[in-house]
Amino acid sequence: MNTSKQPAWLDNAIFYEIYPQSFKDTNGDGIGDFNGITEKLDYIKELGCNAIWLNPCFDSPFGDAGYDVSDYLLAAPRYGTNEDLKRLFGEAHKRGMHILLDLVPGHTSVEHKWFRESMKAEKNEYTDRYVWTDSIWEEPQGMGCIRGISDRDGSCAVNFFSHQPALNYGFYKPDPDKKWQQSMDSEGPKATLEAMKDVMRFWLSLGCDGFRVDMAGSLVKHDEDGKGTIALWQNVRGFLDREFPEAAMVSEWGEPDKSLRGGFHMDFLLHFGPSHYNDLFRCAEPFFSSRGKGDVSKFVKKYVENYEKSEKKGLICIPSGNHDMDRLSRGVRGDNLKIAFAFLLSMPGAPFIYYGDEIGMRYVENLTSVEGGYGRTGSRSPMQWDDTANAGFSAAPAEKLYIKQDDSPDRPTVKAQISDENSLYSEIKRLISVRQSHSALQSKGEIEFLYAEKNAYPLAYLRSAGDEKILVIINPAARETNFDCKYLLKEKIYSFGEGVSVNGERITVPPCYAGFFLV
Repeated sequence: MNTSKQPAWLDNAIFYEIYPQSFKDTNGDGIGDFNGITEKLDYIKELGCNAIWLNPCFDSPFGDAGYDVSDYLLAAPRYGTNEDLKRLFGEAHKRGMHILLDLVPGHTSVEHKWFRESMKAEKNEYTDRYVWTDSIWEEPQGMGCIRGISDRDGSCAVNFFSHQPALNYGFYKPDPDKKWQQSMDSEGPKATLEAMKDVMRFWLSLGCDGFRVDMAGSLVKHDEDGKGTIALWQNVRGFLDREFPEAAMVSEWGEPDKSLRGGFHMDFLLHFGPSHYNDLFRCAEPFFSSRGKGDVSKFVKKYVENYEKSEKKGLICIPSGNHDMDRLSRGVRGDNLKIAFAFLLSMPGAPFIYYGDEIGMRYVENLTSVEGGYGRTGSRSPMQWDDTANAGFSAAPAEKLYIKQDDSPDRPTVKAQISDENSLYSEIKRLISVRQSHSALQSKGEIEFLYAEKNAYPLAYLRSAGDEKILVIINPAARETNFDCKYLLKEKIYSFGEGVSVNGERITVPPCYAGFFLV
C-alpha cells in the first residue's frame, strides 16, 4: 500500500472541478480563461472549497476538450499564458487553496512535436515514443490505430479518438513474435516516462500542487492485473518523494487497491465499470430519486470491497459529476439534490463538486458536439453567475459563446442562490461547514454501513474518528422509512427535513430526509 507521506491539506480537502472554457470569460471571446478563474477564487472559497481540479489547460487543437495535448509545457493560449497560470497558483495559495492540474500521460494529439517526429522513416529520439507496429498492415491487437499518414512503415496505436496516439510505456509481457512490442525496460518506454516526469517537474516548479491523472491505470499495455502500471507509478512516486514530497496525486483508475499501491494518495470512483456509481444518480431509477425505486446495495457492496482492499484508507473520491457524464440535476431533482449532497459531503475521501452543480445547473439538451463532447457537451455549458447577459459568463455576443448556454428563463444563477438561504448553494455551504467541523466526517474518518439493503430505503452509515462517532441517515424516497439501529442518538448536528423518531432500536425516518447525529 502507499507508504508515501500524504500532504496534510488533503485531510480536509474539498475540491471544485473547473472546466476552464466554461467558467468565466474576462476578455470577451466567448471562452473562459485563467484570469476568470482567478477572479472567482473568492467565490469558490466562500462556498467552502479549498482545492481546485483544473481540467486540461495545456496547448491543444482541442479535438477532445484538451485531452489531446500538443505541448505539455505551454498553457493553451486561449486560456492565457504560463504566467497567468502561475499567477492563479499564487492567488490560490494566498487564500489557503491548492490546485491540481489535469495530467494526460497516456496519449497526445497528433499535432505534438513528439508524434510528428515519430512519424519519420529515419530513426530518431522519438521513434519509440509511441506504440507503433512494424508493418502498415499490422494493427495492434485490441487497440484502434492510425496508419497510412506518413512515410514510416507501421500502424500507431490510439487511445479513444483516432487523433490521440498512444504513448509507449512498454508491454508488461511483450509477445516475442512481435518485435515492436517493447518491454517496460526498453529505452523507448523509459524515455517516455522520463519525459512525463519532466512535465510534472515543470508545473510543480511553477507552483501547482499536484495532478489529477487521466486514465492512470491504462499506461502499460497488455498489463496483467495492473502490475506493470503499478510499478511505473511507484517509480514516479520515488521521484516525487525526492523532489516534490508535498505534491498530491489523485488517480482516475477506479481500483484504489492498485492506485494507492502505485503511490497515489486518492482514487476516483469511475462512472463506468463495476463501481455502480451510476446506480446513485444516473440510471432509470436512481437511488436519489424521490420515487424511491432505486437500489443502493450493489454500490455499497462494491464500495466496501474497495474500502477493505485499500486497508480502510478512506481515499476513494466520489464526485458530484464531471465533464464526462450527465449533470447531476438531469437524474436527481429539486430537494433531492440537497439530499444527494448530504451523502456526497459525508463520505470518506475528498468530495469533488463539478462547477455549477452547487446551483443545480442543468444538462443542456440537444447540443451539437463541441470538441469531441458528443453526448457530454450538454454538461459543459457556461457557468451561470447572475441575471445579466450570458448569465455573467462573458461579454461576447450570445452566438459567439463557445458552447451554448442554458437559455431557460428560470435557469439557476449564483447571484439568486447566494441570497436565498433555502437554495441548493446555501445547503451545500452548510454541509461543507458541518463536515469541516467534525473530523469523523472528513476524508480519513472511517465508515461502517449500518443499513444498505437491496431495493430498500433508507441508507445509514457510521462515520468515526478517534472518540467521535456520527450516524448519517439518508432517505431520498418520498415516503417514510425505518430501520433498526443499536446506537443512541445523542445530538443532531445537521438535518434536512424534520421528524426522525426513535422507538427502542427502531428509527423512523421522514420522507426526503438527511440527518447527521452524534452517537
